[in-house]
Amino acid sequence: MKTLTTICILCLSLACSENKLSRVDFMVGNWKMEGKEQYEVWESGKNNELMGYSYKYSDSQKIITESLSIKILEKTVIFEATVPDQNQGKTIPFTLNNEIEDYLSFENLDHDFPKKIQYKRINENEIEVTVLGNEDKGFSYRQLKQK
Repeated sequence: MKTLTTICILCLSLACSENKLSRVDFMVGNWKMEGKEQYEVWESGKNNELMGYSYKYSDSQKIITESLSIKILEKTVIFEATVPDQNQGKTIPFTLNNEIEDYLSFENLDHDFPKKIQYKRINENEIEVTVLGNEDKGFSYRQLKQK
């Protein structure tokens, strides 16, 4: 009976993990920043996480500008960003604000900039990204899904 209970608890926790990350499924794909030659790629990774990176082209050469991931750590959805020439190359975590339902708001209010990184699905081929700092000042841009 203990084994059956343990299996049920494990299945429930896996289902909850999948459900938590289902909110970010719309991000999977190759996205191009509107009006610029900058891209963001998101792929389903192992262990029920998303792996991503940002890149641009310089002299026809692809340059990775940021490594990204979204995963569940201790039942919390975490967005992690690593920019090689910022924060001494350290990965910065942002926690999903579950109180906001209309869009994804990953937040780290202790970080200098950004404090919030937000993704809003406009439709299946377009998302709006908002990057905010102190007093919610920052910038927004649209990304278009590439075929």
